[in-house]
Amino acid sequence: VQLVESGGGLVQPGGSLRLSCTASGSTADYYAIGWFRQAPGKEREAVSSLSIRDGNTYYAASVKGRFTISRDSPSNTVHLQMNNLKPEDTAVYYCVADRSDGSTWFHLPVNYEYDYWGQGTQVTVSS
Repeated sequence: VQLVESGGGLVQPGGSLRLSCTASGSTADYYAIGWFRQAPGKEREAVSSLSIRDGNTYYAASVKGRFTISRDSPSNTVHLQMNNLKPEDTAVYYCVADRSDGSTWFHLPVNYEYDYWGQGTQVTVSS
């Protein structure tokens, strides 16, 4: 499975961005797909995940109500719509796919090895 992200950039506080991740390969190789982020000097954190089987979505408390994850099945592309962005959202965002349940991403050990990672895309929120 290969994951290719796009859509990062520079945006002012309060602005919006949409990230996209196109997955190649079989969806049978993973059960959940979503996004992590890592800011300089900080540990990576799960941002949002989506269950392939039932479409359930999950969010970190820090982004709930501002970010929306969605999936376009025919193109096997996952989007992360980010609204009302804040400077603390600044990070490299990674698309991730894994055989674990997407609801567990926010509780797994920080050194858990997820199956597939994209190359990352920079999101900078600054005036």
